Amino acid sequence: MYTLKGKVAIVTGGARDIGRQVSLKLAAAGAKVCVNYFENEEAGKETLAAIKAANGEAILVQGDVSKSADVKKIVEECTKAFGNTIHIVVNVAGGLFGRKPLADLDEEFWDRVIDVNLKSVYLTSRAVVPHMTEGGAIVNFSSQAARDGGGGGALAYATSKGGVLTMTRGLSKELGPKGIRVNCVSPGMINTTFHNTFTKQEIRTNVAAATPLRREGEAGEVGDLVLYLVSDAASFINGESVEINGGTYFS
Repeated sequence: MYTLKGKVAIVTGGARDIGRQVSLKLAAAGAKVCVNYFENEEAGKETLAAIKAANGEAILVQGDVSKSADVKKIVEECTKAFGNTIHIVVNVAGGLFGRKPLADLDEEFWDRVIDVNLKSVYLTSRAVVPHMTEGGAIVNFSSQAARDGGGGGALAYATSKGGVLTMTRGLSKELGPKGIRVNCVSPGMINTTFHNTFTKQEIRTNVAAATPLRREGEAGEVGDLVLYLVSDAASFINGESVEINGGTYFS
């Protein structure tokens, strides 16, 4: 439906779950994709293989996007492979790491969550924007938690995702005059490893039952939304947070 032929994209956290679906869909639309992963090399290789099996172009780049040196390396490897212009950045990388109430929320844990969810978006955007031209698009990942405060023990996570939402709006104003659009998506309950790890099945069942569509979302559905937002079909959408939660929350 959308064409990204001739465009180069970086997807942070692009190896699995939502990141994998974003990587696959951008590549299927014709983009040359730099798939970033941090620890799960096996998942990264599986994503790369799936792209190539569908005749797509991609490279796999390891790096911790909460570290400026790693972000610099990711950008350098991408431009070395596909040229100096980067048209699309999708900041998927993030994590919860655990559920901790305020009384147990130590400084080290707080910093880790903020760094991987919020600082990473700042570092990646800062490094990539000099390589972007008019028509470029950045999509960040916020969360429904940014709107409703998140579930139990998710204070640091919800705060970091609220920061992503605000950064998106600020960047959209700063970069809009250069013809670069910045938006974010805010998923609700999506069937991913994230919820397999951190959300009890009982809670997932109850949330799905209370959702107007009576189910969880799928990673591919989020990928489809990202594909639309980076395409020319969304050329006048800027500074928006698009909720994708089946109707459980309205912004």
